[in-house]
Amino acid sequence: MYKLSDEQLITLFKKGHASALEELVQRHKDKLYTSIVLLVKDSFLAEDIFQDTFIKIIDTIRAERYTEKGKFLPWAMRIAHNLCVDYFRKIKRTPIIKTSDDKDIFNVLSFSESSAEEKLITRQSHDRVRRMLDMLPEEQREVIILRHYADLSFKEIADLTQVSINTALGRMRYGLINLRKMMTEKQICL
Repeated sequence: MYKLSDEQLITLFKKGHASALEELVQRHKDKLYTSIVLLVKDSFLAEDIFQDTFIKIIDTIRAERYTEKGKFLPWAMRIAHNLCVDYFRKIKRTPIIKTSDDKDIFNVLSFSESSAEEKLITRQSHDRVRRMLDMLPEEQREVIILRHYADLSFKEIADLTQVSINTALGRMRYGLINLRKMMTEKQICL
C-alpha cells in the first residue's frame, strides 16, 4: 500500500479497506503532529488535536464530502490548523510563548542511527531552534512551522492562515531575520 497515492488510498478506504487509512496516517503523522505541537506547545493537547483531526478526516471521507483531489496533506493541515484555532478561541486566549518545554518534539522525527554524541548535539541544536521559534511573534512562528515542518507552499500557507501570499512571505522573511538576529546576539551556532 505504501506505493499507492493518497487519492488511491482514500478510494480504497471508501470501499472499506481500513488498512488504507492506516497507511495515510503513517504517511502523514509526523508532519501533522509536529506542526500541531509547535502551534499549541503542549504534547498532550497536540495528541488530542491530532486524533480529532483524523476523526474529522474520516467523517468527511465517509460522508463523501472530500473534494481536495491530489491535495490530502494540505487539506489535513488545514483541518488541524482550524482545530488549533478553535481550541484557542474556545479558551479565549492565545498561545503563551515559552522558552522551555518538558518534551522534545523532535523525538517524533526519524533520524538515521548515529552515535550518542551526535544524538546529543542534534538534540541540543533542535532545542535551541525550538526555543528561538518560541520567542518569535505568533504570526512569524506559524508561517515558519507550516513551511519547514509541514512542507506547505506559500500559497497553501496563505490560504490556511487567511492572508495574502505577500503577507505570508513577509512573515517568513521577518521571522528568518529575527532568528538570525537571535543567533548573532546570543552567538548560537547550530
